[in-house]
Amino acid sequence: MRRMATDLAAREKNLRILGAVLWGLGILGGGTLLILGMLLPPLMTRDPMGQYLNMLAAVALAMPACFVYLGVPLIIDRYDPEPFWCLALALLWGAIASAGFALLFNTLNTSIAQEIGGTELASFVGPVVSAPIVEEGLKGLGVFGVYVFLRREFDGVVDGVIYGTFVALGFAATENVLYYSRFAEHGVSGLTYGFIVRGILSPWLHPLFTSMTGIGFGIARETSKTSLKLAAPVGGYMVAVLLHAIWNGTSWLGGEMNFEPLIALVVWLPFVALFGVVLIVLVAREGRIMKKYLEDEVLMGFLLPRELALVTSPFGRLKALLGGGGFTARKFVDVASRLALMKWHTAIAMKGNKRTLSIDFVAPLRQELFALRSQLRW
Repeated sequence: MRRMATDLAAREKNLRILGAVLWGLGILGGGTLLILGMLLPPLMTRDPMGQYLNMLAAVALAMPACFVYLGVPLIIDRYDPEPFWCLALALLWGAIASAGFALLFNTLNTSIAQEIGGTELASFVGPVVSAPIVEEGLKGLGVFGVYVFLRREFDGVVDGVIYGTFVALGFAATENVLYYSRFAEHGVSGLTYGFIVRGILSPWLHPLFTSMTGIGFGIARETSKTSLKLAAPVGGYMVAVLLHAIWNGTSWLGGEMNFEPLIALVVWLPFVALFGVVLIVLVAREGRIMKKYLEDEVLMGFLLPRELALVTSPFGRLKALLGGGGFTARKFVDVASRLALMKWHTAIAMKGNKRTLSIDFVAPLRQELFALRSQLRW
């Protein structure tokens, strides 16, 4: 058993190293493509300084809004918040790697369509065919990377949505810089219109699309069935592509008929609101899972009933922080949450006769709870 645990730990370490290398290469490649595709073209225009000023205005509008949007998934991820460094990696993957390679592939696909069928075909193929397939694939790679290389930080469906949202918001921020720069060419009124359409009416569309891929990987993380582990991510990606294509298709049609904002209001805002409700249900489900796997800790005397109630409360971390225990109490809640999730993953692995490193964290987490309790005055 000890040898098995050692092998799993070594495998996890090697995966993390490989993941770091691949992430770095993706960021390097995507960053280079963004420089070539965004910063160099203005030099070939009649007014390079004007183009750069438009881009600067776009950055000033897109980036602060992105950080405001990031607060929403952080608030939703209540029971077991993801490490900030993991979220930062996901955000940067979306903003740099996904956006850079998407710029390259979408440009190539649009150029091919232009050669085949002219401007009309290119104007349709670019947003409705190429963008959904390419962009959801590249954003999905970010979620895939966490699922494979940082598996300990990826617990289930809710985590899939959170990581998908961070990747997508990073991607959307870079994309918005491109769009806002074009809108800025029409002055303040054009920039204002662009921000209303993309920044107010439809900022959650990219997160919505990529969350479908995240849900797929989340299902794969939660199941012990090999077939579902393979089918769920593929199915999630296909749903993401479909939703993205529908949105871009209706947006393209709306642009042709001058009612794009109306489509966002009437069709998509209710859909996004419905997904928000679904996400709340998923988070509540995560809370029930944690309670299920911590109840026996109370029976065995490792956890007090009032501690269980605190840990499984939607506002447990906040209550712990403000209830007199400070950061030590919040750490207690975090450790108990990890204990519940490690036991859950162990149960899933055992059900499928799989090996898992999660079981090796159970005893150390219990010991850490005891150490933290000794520092608290409940």
